[in-house]
Amino acid sequence: MHEDAATNLVHQAGEAAAHAAEASGHSITHMMMHLILQLAVIIIVAKIGGYLFQRFLKMPSVLGELASGMVIGPYAFGGMIDLPGIGVLFAENAGFAASAELYGIATLASIILLFLAGLETDLAAFLRYSVVGSFVGLGGLVFAFVLGDGLAVIWPGNGIDSFMDPPALFLGVISVATSVGITARILAEKRKMASPEGVTILAGAVFDDVFGIVTLAIVMGMAKVSMGGGEVNWGEIGMIAAKAIGFFVVVTSLGLIFARKITSAIKKFKSTEIIVAICFGLALLLAGLAEMAGLAMIIGAYIMGLALSRTDLAHEIEHHLEGVYNILVPIFFCVMGMMVDFSVMKPVLIFGSAYSLLAIFSKVVGCGLPAFLMKFNLRGSLRIGLGMLPRGEVALIIAGIGLASGIIDQGIFGVSIMMTVITTMLAPPLLVKSFEGGSGLRKEQDDGSEDIETIILEFPSRDITEFLLHRFVRALQDEEFFVHHLHTEQPTHRVLKDDIAFTLIQDGNKLQVNVPQANQHVARMILLEELLSLSDLLESTKQMKGLDEMGSDLMSGMFA
Repeated sequence: MHEDAATNLVHQAGEAAAHAAEASGHSITHMMMHLILQLAVIIIVAKIGGYLFQRFLKMPSVLGELASGMVIGPYAFGGMIDLPGIGVLFAENAGFAASAELYGIATLASIILLFLAGLETDLAAFLRYSVVGSFVGLGGLVFAFVLGDGLAVIWPGNGIDSFMDPPALFLGVISVATSVGITARILAEKRKMASPEGVTILAGAVFDDVFGIVTLAIVMGMAKVSMGGGEVNWGEIGMIAAKAIGFFVVVTSLGLIFARKITSAIKKFKSTEIIVAICFGLALLLAGLAEMAGLAMIIGAYIMGLALSRTDLAHEIEHHLEGVYNILVPIFFCVMGMMVDFSVMKPVLIFGSAYSLLAIFSKVVGCGLPAFLMKFNLRGSLRIGLGMLPRGEVALIIAGIGLASGIIDQGIFGVSIMMTVITTMLAPPLLVKSFEGGSGLRKEQDDGSEDIETIILEFPSRDITEFLLHRFVRALQDEEFFVHHLHTEQPTHRVLKDDIAFTLIQDGNKLQVNVPQANQHVARMILLEELLSLSDLLESTKQMKGLDEMGSDLMSGMFA
């Protein structure tokens, strides 16, 4: 009976897909072939573009991926590629630069990007800088909205007479949006995700998104009333705002409280692959719920990553998703680049340039000033302002909502695209450059970390030390510790299990163990047990044949 039901469901799903494909004039197989060819071109071009920018222009690879998308998009060379039997490879779809299928894959990539960004965030630092981050997000919102709205009013020839005109309000909202995905990629590449500035930028971007959703809800409500001649429904707008803020606060709190219990339950499967898959599934689930609550999906994914960041699974998830990240995330940035339509920028070039300059100024000053007034010096404040600079896909999505609703026209939409391109292209190199130099804090803060005890074991040679290090690692894994090899000059392993964490470092013929004082007895006991087992191993080697005798046996076998 269950098999018949499953068969019927599969059959119905196939019929639905076939009807959808028939409505588009192509078979489902043809549509999938088209998608696969698009992905093939995007992955190859994006990776090559990223490599060229990184290798020869000394710029972040994300810029190369964005530029690659601009080149192969439907508004550039992509719209000219007409393949026999397939048609235009990258064609505009109902006014959108990508098909629903391709945009779905790009959305999945953005979720992976922010999920891993959350995993790499230092939770203690995030909470410590969350107050600064909230003021950073709020400052950027106020400055960007006021300057964007004001410029629309004072610019001659716009036909906008009031700050409350829907197009002016929308230009203010579009200027508010921050693309945390682009900044997160830069911070990850430069290994600055856990720095005070990096944590503040991510916290500020999350709060900025919450504030932005509330602002968009208010502006949409006011615009619809203005266009329809009715009254503003403040009750409905208040409900939208409360739902967005409530979801963020409640879900983040629950995630932080129950993360350890969730991971303890998942670890009962005793399979790393299952554990990682379930954790990623939870990230997707929270992303979907965030969208239902009126927030962006990437915020839900970031919250899930943040909740898991202090568990012993964080490094394991990062390690297993690294390959998927390297393939899919460039697709996301390439698709964002494909949305750029250069033709709509020409009529509004001067106004768009002024709007873009104000968009840069509003974020650098609006986000940098609160940071400067709180914990950061001028260098750190500049880093935070530049980190909040790129608008990316968020601004394009908001502009698309305005265009689809009839609130803005193609000219203002072109201004939005121009501002998005300029801020997105400028932010990565400026942010990378800004991280050259010293600390961004006004004075070094106590990071609240525990006192670390260093245990040093010295052995007769480097080879013996390396052999024993591998023995220790295997013993720790047998005790269900998660051991991760870090990419450092000296062989370094990070050891995690529940609340226990320490580091193994091989320094020549010395083995160095850095462990918090609260956990030092655990590390010492495990190391002692392994040394005792090694003494048995050394005793057993005395019963082996001599090396000369073993060598003679091997040589005689060669000529037998």
